Amino acid sequence: MPTIQIKAQLSLDELLKMVEQFSSAELEKFVFRVFALHVQRKAPQLPNREFELLFKANQNIPDDIQTRYDELIAKRQIETLTTDEYQQLLQLTEQFEQFEAIRIETLAELAQIRQTSLTHLMKELNIQPPAYA
Repeated sequence: MPTIQIKAQLSLDELLKMVEQFSSAELEKFVFRVFALHVQRKAPQLPNREFELLFKANQNIPDDIQTRYDELIAKRQIETLTTDEYQQLLQLTEQFEQFEAIRIETLAELAQIRQTSLTHLMKELNIQPPAYA
């Protein structure tokens, strides 16, 4: 991860210009850390397990996997998918389903801790169900 040394006050726009230089992986780590800071400031009394569950539930599929999946879906829709690409799409679909299953399990545990329904928790956190192609 690159080290950025700052000895001046920066505007939000200047900070964003610096963040734009991050690779996708670095950006994802940065976003997670900013999210953690946001949650901590918003609810400093949040129990550790709830924080862990929120953090886990807010993780996303890596950009490269999402991009390839979207490419394959587009090829399927215009009926130009090869047999090998079809197999890859099946594997990626399984990865997505496993990822979403873990996410739902995580949210369900959080809902149980908070003694609410999963649906109510997802509305409260503004989490949308996955959109499948």
